[in-house]
Amino acid sequence: MNKLNRRDWLKLSGISASLYPISTQLNKLTSKTRSAIDKDGFVRLSTNENPYGPSDSAREAIKESFENICRYPTAWIKELESRIAKMHGVAPENVVVTGGSREGLKSCGLIYGSKGGEIVAPSPTYEALLTYSDHIGAYVNRVPLDKNYGVDLEEMERRITLKTSLVFVCNPNNPTGTLLSARKLEDFVRRVSNRTMVFVDEVYFDYIDEENYPSMIPLILESKNVIIARTFSKIYGLAGIRIGYMVAREDVAVRIRKAHMAGTNIPALAAANAALDDTDFYKMSLAKNKECRQMFYDVFDRKGIQYLPSHTNFVFFKTGDMVDVVQKKYFDQKVLVGRAFPPYLDWARISTGTVEEVEAFVKATERIY
Repeated sequence: MNKLNRRDWLKLSGISASLYPISTQLNKLTSKTRSAIDKDGFVRLSTNENPYGPSDSAREAIKESFENICRYPTAWIKELESRIAKMHGVAPENVVVTGGSREGLKSCGLIYGSKGGEIVAPSPTYEALLTYSDHIGAYVNRVPLDKNYGVDLEEMERRITLKTSLVFVCNPNNPTGTLLSARKLEDFVRRVSNRTMVFVDEVYFDYIDEENYPSMIPLILESKNVIIARTFSKIYGLAGIRIGYMVAREDVAVRIRKAHMAGTNIPALAAANAALDDTDFYKMSLAKNKECRQMFYDVFDRKGIQYLPSHTNFVFFKTGDMVDVVQKKYFDQKVLVGRAFPPYLDWARISTGTVEEVEAFVKATERIY
C-alpha cells in the first residue's frame, strides 16, 4: 500500500474541490436508471448489481402482485419467512424478512450500537451497520485487513472486550472479494459467539466458488449468538425493489423485528418467491458472472495489473494511481468504476455486468494502461 500524505487523504475524502465535479457527475449517472448502459452510453460497473435481473418470472410475479397492493404485506411476509426457513432448515421464527439486507444491518446497528455499544469489524468492509452504529454513538473498533487483504480474525478476536456488543464479519468481504477459510471462520464464530453477538454478512454467499463451503446458518440450531444476513439484490437481480432477510435465534429475531425501519412490500415479496423458483435464471447469473470475472482477470493479467481473486460479483484491483484520478480516466471512457475504500486509496472495485458491458471496461483498460 502506498504511503499517503495529508493532501492525498483530503483529496480522497471528498474535501478537495477538484474532486467535487467528478463525484457529482458520478452520483448523477449512477442514479439514473436500472440499466447499466443508460441512454447516455455510460457503463455502470460500480455498484455490484446483477444487470440480468429481474428474471422474466419475477417480472411477471411483480405485475400480478398489483392485485394485492391495497393490502398490508404481513401475511405475505410470513409466507416467505416460512419458505426461507424450510430452505435453510430452521424455524420460521428464526427468519426476518427485511427491506433489503441494508435494513436488517441498520436495525442490528441500532440494537447493538446503542447505549455505548462497541462493535469490532474489519476495515475496509461493508459499512451500513457500522456507520449507522457510529451515528448513534457506538464505538466501532475497525481492524485492518491482513497482509493478504483478508479479514484478520485473530486480531479481531484480540480486540474483543467486556464492552463488545457485536463482532461484524462480511464473508466474502466487500470490497476485496476475499473469502475466509471455512474451518477458520466456523471456529472463530463458535468461540466468539460465547462472548458476544457475531454478525456474519453472507450477501455474496451464492457466488462462492469453493465447493461445499458452509453457511453459518446451521449454528442457529445450536442457539449460538449469531445473526446471518442474506439478500435478493445480488444473484436474483432485485436490488431496486429492496428485499433481504436475517436468520437468528428466535429471541434475537424478535429484537430485529421490533427495530424494523421500513420493511418490504408486496411486489418485492412476490418477486422474491418467483426468484427462488427460477433455478435457470440463478444458474445463468452465476455462469455469466464467472465469465465476466474471468474477463477482468484476463485483461489485468495482460496489463500486469495486480488484483485479488474474487468470490463475488466484483474484483478489487490496484489502480497504479489515486482512485479519483483513475475514476476520471474511466469516466472519460464512459465507464463508471467503484469509489475509494480507505486506506486502499490506490485500489478500485469493479463490478461484473453483461458481457457487452465488461467488454467496454476491457477496451477502456487497454486504452488507459
